[in-house]
Amino acid sequence: MDAAELAFLPATEIARRVRRADLSARQLVEAFLGRIERLQPRLNAFTQILSDVALDQARAVDDAARAGRPLGPLAGVPVAVKDIVDIAGVTTTCGAHAAFHRTPRTDAPLVSRLREAGAIVIGKTNLHEFAYGVTNINPHHGPTRNPWDPDRIPGGSSGGSAAAAAAGLCAGAVGTDTGGSIRIPASLCGVVGIKPTYGRVPVDGIVPLSWSLDHAGPMARTVRDAAVFLDVMAGRAPDRGVAAVLDEVADLTGIRVGVPRTFFWERLDDEVEHLAGAAVRMIGDLRAAVRDLDVPYAAYAGAAAAVVMSVEAAAFHDRRLRTHPQDFGSDVRTRLLRGFFLSGPDYLAGLKAQAFLRREFLRVFDQVDVLVTPTTQVPASPIDEEPESSAGTSLAMSVQLTRFTNPFNVTGFPALSVPCGYTRAGLPAGLQIVGPPDGEATVLKVGAAYEAAAGWSRRPGLD
Repeated sequence: MDAAELAFLPATEIARRVRRADLSARQLVEAFLGRIERLQPRLNAFTQILSDVALDQARAVDDAARAGRPLGPLAGVPVAVKDIVDIAGVTTTCGAHAAFHRTPRTDAPLVSRLREAGAIVIGKTNLHEFAYGVTNINPHHGPTRNPWDPDRIPGGSSGGSAAAAAAGLCAGAVGTDTGGSIRIPASLCGVVGIKPTYGRVPVDGIVPLSWSLDHAGPMARTVRDAAVFLDVMAGRAPDRGVAAVLDEVADLTGIRVGVPRTFFWERLDDEVEHLAGAAVRMIGDLRAAVRDLDVPYAAYAGAAAAVVMSVEAAAFHDRRLRTHPQDFGSDVRTRLLRGFFLSGPDYLAGLKAQAFLRREFLRVFDQVDVLVTPTTQVPASPIDEEPESSAGTSLAMSVQLTRFTNPFNVTGFPALSVPCGYTRAGLPAGLQIVGPPDGEATVLKVGAAYEAAAGWSRRPGLD
């Protein structure tokens, strides 16, 4: 098997081969590091490549395999971690100016869980500065480029994680999602990404953007891989977690699927509308009961999210803004300063709206088991590297690209993005599948059934 084939093996298959000693973890890591060395200059997916750390971890996995010791569900699997998540002894840059870097002494709990499951942390990924944007055009570390077209954005803020997974630079990646920052880049880069129920995966050891909206979750190339990563990150054994339900997927008989045509299917790029519509029809062909319905008050979610996020982000960055305003990129500085113009009553109104929307959205799931929407209105846009125009573009694109994702940060409901095809220009599009709180198993089941039926298996033309 050549290096490219190895790089695109599913994470579950990598772990199976490593556990059986059919594949050396060290050999695997060396292959991934070689691929990163070749493609990092083109994609800029990483801020830090942890070669020595990864090789040491690989050696430990191989030693355990030779000794016949039990190995975890992610044994030998190379994983990339968004550079806003703490790894002991490794600088957390947050995609920011060096003035704001720090080196933690301990792993974030989700990193500890990945390591305990046998995963090998291969590097830290590039992101939109402080995770506050959707383009991944970063003034301090440079833009991350979309593997399907390096002149286009990967989406953000977890764009480095999505690009790395799509390009075969890791077998899975960690992202964070405050307004769509896992699902948006997953959609634009053609990978799977899941934002779990609020609180399912701990966000301790992650630099916050908005503590009322922050989520952490995995990005991978298959739904099954994403499910296994999610179980591990949430502290569950995959054979007793959400991944276990995927063993039973055949068709979707008995599952009620809602298509919210108002708001969530409006203002779409024609090709995205066609691809997402075809995906919904295929889900119906899998014997799901598909119906149109309305999700009341969805149009208000963006405003509620903007108020809550603006105030909480400004509060967290208050001291940095006062002492080092010049060290922020222009788009992030502009967004943070907006938070100071909102009052205490504004913030309380935002929280009240959040609680109201959660109640109203929950009622929708009396009628259906999942909702399906396009993940984004449009495919990936060209990169604009001019600082001033880029700042304006970033703000406008945040409104556009988070339109369908923001509501499920506000409510905290689980939401999956799964690839649903490609435009004529070869750019990926994503389908978003949403469930009620703790409904990850059904969301993933629908995603896995659709994935198997659709059979999307293209790779970016990088080799």
